[in-house]
Amino acid sequence: MVKRTRFKEYEDRYANYRFQLDEDGILLMQCHTNGGSLVWDWKSHDDMADAFADVAGDREIKVLIHTGTGENYNANWGTLPNGEPPEKPEYRLMPGDRGLRKLDEKAWYNRNLINNVLDVGVPMISAVNGPCNIHSEVPLMGDIVLASEDAYFQDVSHFPRGQVPGDGQHVIWPFLVGHNRARYLLLTGKKLGAQEALSWGAVAEVLPKDQLLDRAWKLARELVRKPPLVLRYTRDLFTQDLKRAFLNELGHGLGRETYAQREFFPFGGGMEPLDRPWDAQPWSD
Repeated sequence: MVKRTRFKEYEDRYANYRFQLDEDGILLMQCHTNGGSLVWDWKSHDDMADAFADVAGDREIKVLIHTGTGENYNANWGTLPNGEPPEKPEYRLMPGDRGLRKLDEKAWYNRNLINNVLDVGVPMISAVNGPCNIHSEVPLMGDIVLASEDAYFQDVSHFPRGQVPGDGQHVIWPFLVGHNRARYLLLTGKKLGAQEALSWGAVAEVLPKDQLLDRAWKLARELVRKPPLVLRYTRDLFTQDLKRAFLNELGHGLGRETYAQREFFPFGGGMEPLDRPWDAQPWSD
């Protein structure tokens, strides 16, 4: 999905993504909803794939800083004012094959989201400014991952709510922290706090919230001193193994997840949401 772009073409294109380009070629990409923390809905999900395509196609930038806004990186459900998911997702209201085709479209966007992040051709610094419990693979695909002290990582949108965690979580977490830790995290809905994420090797630094973005800019200004082709080819080196991992398993995971959608809580499976403390014994009431 990547094509040649320039900053002026996408600077104001997306309602949920704010861009700032400095004179040294450092691009800041901030997720937000109406100036606050990002609310995940289908539009923000799909637009993120397109936004990363534009960033990946911009040959003028030299470093990318990717972050959120406000208290959370993206720990919000979308579409309803109270933050709860809708009573029924759109695809369950569609008769015949329309629902299946809508699910296929969402899987298509998800593949493009991951591929477009990995196609960003410059070093990517992820500054996780707070809780990240949906699509954590996006910031974790950065070359340098920073986290605020109050950040945590969690996959609430899949297994804890009755879905197969097949749209990227099943690839990124084993890649970063090993199979046993990844399976435990995804099956139990564990909140992985910033310091534990540091000890697991998922993030590089943990900082006070008010120092996070300054640290990202400082690192970016050090990186941008290197020649442009050195920056681009180094990013290519660092993403190669991740590209192979996602190529091998993303389509497989999306197929499993889509097939099991009809049993997805609360629209058919009758499963309960994750309403216990994250550190409670697994499977306890």
